[in-house]
Amino acid sequence: MSELNSGTKPVTIMCLASYFKGTTFLTAAKQAGCRVVLVTREKLHNEPWPWDSIDDVFYMPQLATQPDIIYAIAYFMRGKPVDQIVPLDDYDVLTVAALREHFRLPNMGETVSRHFRDKLAMRMKAQQEGFRVPEFTAVFNYDQLRDFMGRVPSPWLLKPRAEAGAMGIKRMDHSEMLWRKLDELGDLQSYFLLEQFVAGPVYHVDAIVCQGKVIFAAAHQYLQPPIDVAHDGGVFVTRTMPRKAKETKVLIKLHNKLLLALGMERGVAHTEFIKGEDGEFYFLETAARVGGANIEQLVEASSGINLWAEWARLETAALQNEAYQIPEDKGGYAGVMICLARQEWPDLSGYQEPEIVYYVNKKQHAGLIVASPNHKRIEQLINDYSQRFAHDFLAVAPPLDTAPT
Repeated sequence: MSELNSGTKPVTIMCLASYFKGTTFLTAAKQAGCRVVLVTREKLHNEPWPWDSIDDVFYMPQLATQPDIIYAIAYFMRGKPVDQIVPLDDYDVLTVAALREHFRLPNMGETVSRHFRDKLAMRMKAQQEGFRVPEFTAVFNYDQLRDFMGRVPSPWLLKPRAEAGAMGIKRMDHSEMLWRKLDELGDLQSYFLLEQFVAGPVYHVDAIVCQGKVIFAAAHQYLQPPIDVAHDGGVFVTRTMPRKAKETKVLIKLHNKLLLALGMERGVAHTEFIKGEDGEFYFLETAARVGGANIEQLVEASSGINLWAEWARLETAALQNEAYQIPEDKGGYAGVMICLARQEWPDLSGYQEPEIVYYVNKKQHAGLIVASPNHKRIEQLINDYSQRFAHDFLAVAPPLDTAPT
């Protein structure tokens, strides 16, 4: 029962969005009886936000600028109370954590949020808790860097601590290459880490956490590691793993323990692992958000569960002191593929198999999602379509070092 239906005052959820995403969350929160407040950037004013589901909106040049964001939220709260603040984008996670700390609101504060945003913090915490991670070091002390490079064979990856996904990652083939790059970075060096390059298949688990327990987790495997696609170009492909396979069960068990060790109490997460040459899973990174690249639709196509909508329902139930009940996982399989396209609006009319449940509608991109109760059928379609995509649409652009502003 929602607050509106129960006759009590509705709770207010404020959503920060530095980029246009999370529209399903906004709609679901409104449907659950919340007052919904959107805080976004001025340049996103004309995006197709679900205005019928938004009670208040205000714009800022940038959301992460302090103390401006605290002043703005404090000014808003003089007239209207806010019960919870939620980040709709990865870049808003630490901003929201600071706001929760300042206004004493529930859920993850700054320390725990760093486990889901700062690539150095999450590695250190996972290692301390006994999970396997690739060898790494902070870029603080040069003697420690020299020791690392003396112990760990190249190549290494120089990773920005606060960028999303594979963005900004640079491969370092030898020490001189690293020192030159550090000279370029100057005072920004401490915002990076250096990590052992581990070759192997990459996996991701997308999850919902309630009261410190993982109540839903879907395991997937990328066709190619995302860093390869981001840096070398190619078709981004991921699909559901065989649900009853031993490997799948091992991965989900490891994932569930990891999320709780990192301190997640409530919310959604997108977590990546790599399998090393020793056959063991190594933790790569995690984020307290819904995965990008149409993973929302991928998970919904295979399970019937929409991560954005269930996150909104979960937060609403917590604020209303009500029990949250997740929908039943329908137990199917799905795959998503998407690539940068040569055509402004690619023509996918040649892709008409009945398993196609979603076409990506984005300028200069070609993409679709297939779903089936049969895992082998998904694998067949993925292998066929990824090759056809490469021929019909694929364009390659230089990788971005930072997200567009």
